[in-house]
Amino acid sequence: MRVDPHSFDLVVAEATPAGIAMAVRAAREDLRVLLATRGHHLGGMLASGLGVWDTLIPGRRAPIYDEVRAAILKHYRDSAGEDSPQYRAALPEPEGHANGRFEPSVAAKVFEVLVADEPLLTVWREMEPVAVKKEGSRIVAVDFRDRATGAVRQVLGKVFADCTYEGDLAALAGVAFRLGREGHKEHGEPHAGRIFLRPAAMERADPAVAALAARRRPWQLRSFTEFQEIVPADGAGSQDDAVQAFNYRTILSCDPEHRVPVTKPPGYDPTPYRDLEYDSLVQPLPNRKASWNRPQLPGRGAEYVLGDPDTRRRIRDEHWAATLGLLYFLQSDPEVETAVRDRWSQYGLAADEFAENSSRPYELYVREGRRIMGRALLTEHDTRPAEGYERAPIHADSIGVTEWYVDIHVCGVERVANSFRDGKMMLHVESVPGQVPYGALLPREIDNLLVPVGLSATHVAFSAVRLEPTWMALGEAAGFAAAQAVRTRTCPANLNTNRLQRTLAQAGVMLAFFNDVGLGGPESAPENSAAQYFGTKGCFPGFDGRLDQIIHAVEAERWVTADCNGLAGTPASRELAAELAARGSACEESTRAVTGARLTRRDALLQQWSKLLETDLQDL
Repeated sequence: MRVDPHSFDLVVAEATPAGIAMAVRAAREDLRVLLATRGHHLGGMLASGLGVWDTLIPGRRAPIYDEVRAAILKHYRDSAGEDSPQYRAALPEPEGHANGRFEPSVAAKVFEVLVADEPLLTVWREMEPVAVKKEGSRIVAVDFRDRATGAVRQVLGKVFADCTYEGDLAALAGVAFRLGREGHKEHGEPHAGRIFLRPAAMERADPAVAALAARRRPWQLRSFTEFQEIVPADGAGSQDDAVQAFNYRTILSCDPEHRVPVTKPPGYDPTPYRDLEYDSLVQPLPNRKASWNRPQLPGRGAEYVLGDPDTRRRIRDEHWAATLGLLYFLQSDPEVETAVRDRWSQYGLAADEFAENSSRPYELYVREGRRIMGRALLTEHDTRPAEGYERAPIHADSIGVTEWYVDIHVCGVERVANSFRDGKMMLHVESVPGQVPYGALLPREIDNLLVPVGLSATHVAFSAVRLEPTWMALGEAAGFAAAQAVRTRTCPANLNTNRLQRTLAQAGVMLAFFNDVGLGGPESAPENSAAQYFGTKGCFPGFDGRLDQIIHAVEAERWVTADCNGLAGTPASRELAAELAARGSACEESTRAVTGARLTRRDALLQQWSKLLETDLQDL
């Protein structure tokens, strides 16, 4: 059964945090937006048990992320008081999670309010995309099916977005994608393909890695010191279809008044639980809760992502049965050590989380789904310092940053020697903040589809992107891109990326990580926005901006041509150089200023930034 088609400027598939950030930003930019979710609840994994902001950056990142985080902290301060244990548990830790912890039910309420406050934003619940209509390289309509009634609604749109964890809308549209691990030879990634690692002393690290570990200690990031080395194995580096294992982020409670005990499963057999990892708790969450990041069942990920609804339901049920069974095993089985049983016996399922779903989270933690084949590709090299520089490779069309380390959960059950299981790695000291190019969100085949979640990246690189703060920032950047495309009557694939970046920099979206330069925004100093923009053009080889430093004529000239670290010749840098040249020989102006008066980097930045903004205003 069909009804008459609906029409929107932007259609966003799935209310993940990235989808919500994109939809809200586009609505605030005066677009008529549809946000369709296959479930009933908004917020993806933040409302399904994650319990923590997985980011190494303390403080601001992007406006809507900042707003959601502030609203969560305000909830605990207002409801429980600044001196309460709830508020203290929600606050950032000096040495731990940099931006605080929260209950999923609180995150869900914040997202509901955020969405309800936007009059141009329409939400459809229990609706899943089932078909895509295309004309040439554009999507013109998507069919959504009501999961309760089976009715199909067709939606017309100018811009579409796939914000699903699995990449479902892009797949329906015929977009080429990757699922699984690239081989080592494909892109020369040191950690690609089948691989085994083990903990090791830093003394065993390559000298360049050891030097990087020492250099990064003063960076304004949450720091780690652990090092892991590769264990030689037959078939290492080979390509396969394995993805990171999934699991539920079950919320446990040690409060007797809100704790649901786990009973012995029917036909209980301890055998499958003996070799499951279990000791991964994020705690304390407010109100005496913990987020349990286990158990993981390797080998089911690809089947889940490619599966039909029945297959996905079966695999989710298998994970939940394993979760309940393992918890019972840890609490009650006589073969478990007494100290372990005593520790785990204090926990039960949190009765006031996912109450209408028997305390079971709404979402399975899909760490890695389809990754589109985009117009740009992130690889492991984009998570490591470029040769001769502190920064990772610069992307002149950057619309966001990665700062989390390469973090991959097990992909298989095999071990060699004393290694972790196949695929598990945490490259704490090798990884540095990188940039995400706009082209990674653009499928090759379609001009008006944006994919900020299942973006174009290799298996290794994707693991540094797949965190909700990063996805939220990319989603919001995609919302700005959709608005610019609609205003200029073009497709996202054809818009002026330099102008998009200037909009993002002025709004307070991080485009390049700095230790000593803040984000832009309406209330920020203009040099912050300028540094963010020019940080995508090769003007800062390191993470320190040093804006008070005197700039010499040679450096000033390089800034004008965006050639500070050998990136001249890229289309974006040529466009920037042409823009600046058209404003009256900015390079000569900078050089004269240097010889006549001592010009700082801040002066040079503001001089060039003001010229760019003048042109933007003239073109409106």
